[in-house]
Amino acid sequence: MKNITDSFVSLGHWPSAGGFGFNTDILATNPINLSVVLGVVIYFGKGVLNDLLDNRKQRILSTIRSSEELRKAAIEQLERARDRLRKVEIEADEYRMNGYSEIEREKVNLINATSDSLELLENYKNETLHFEQQRAINQVRQRVFQQALKGALGTLNSCLNSELHFRTIRANIGILGTMEEITD
Repeated sequence: MKNITDSFVSLGHWPSAGGFGFNTDILATNPINLSVVLGVVIYFGKGVLNDLLDNRKQRILSTIRSSEELRKAAIEQLERARDRLRKVEIEADEYRMNGYSEIEREKVNLINATSDSLELLENYKNETLHFEQQRAINQVRQRVFQQALKGALGTLNSCLNSELHFRTIRANIGILGTMEEITD
């Protein structure tokens, strides 16, 4: 460190024979040097600084524009998604309502079909009962008739003697004869 300081001190002792040299007197040269340096920086650096600032400004504006475009695209996409969601919700409500009405319709159809089946079964039952009653009545009639016929034959056989038998035959032959005359 001492070597560096010594080199600046030795530069200040150069003879000023019309050459270039450094003045190490800080109080005498600092404001002048600063003004010269600032002037050079301002004059030459103004264009470079403006270019740097303009480039930076353009990059920031470009980033802002692209962010705005992305934001607008995201908003549009969100709106499309909301629209699709609304449509899907409407469709779901329609399917739900159609499903409920279809279920109700099927329920009514099932109730009606069951009612019709029960009514048909009731009619079959009534017809079967009526048929069985008629059959039973016919069987009873047939037995009553058979018993009455047996009783009548028994009574006739016991009451008929041969003369009564001949008279009945003659009376029947007479009836048949009159019928024959009427038809002729």
